[in-house]
Amino acid sequence: MPFGQVVIGPPGSGKTTYCSGIQQFLNALGRKTVVVNLDPANESMQYASAVDIGDLITLDDAMDAHGLGPNGGMVYCIEYLEKNMGWLLDQLKPYADDECYFIFDCPGQVELYTHN
Repeated sequence: MPFGQVVIGPPGSGKTTYCSGIQQFLNALGRKTVVVNLDPANESMQYASAVDIGDLITLDDAMDAHGLGPNGGMVYCIEYLEKNMGWLLDQLKPYADDECYFIFDCPGQVELYTHN
């Protein structure tokens, strides 16, 4: 049975730094970790992500393609991920049989949690 954490918090609160630290800690203990970056604006990941939403869509791409600002672009990216949930599930399949610890690094914009 997989275990893990969903890491949420306001922008700039240290979510990505925490994910990096917990990945290093668990790996030092011999625990296999799978970090999933769900923040399409995260351009400076401090960890090795196994799955990255940036491979599906980035904030810059959404903003450019649809003339959106940063907050609207983030909402668009998460809605796009929701419509393409099969992509995320396919990315996670290789780890389904392993005894992995999953860490989901989520974006911090409050609009994503109040509007969706």
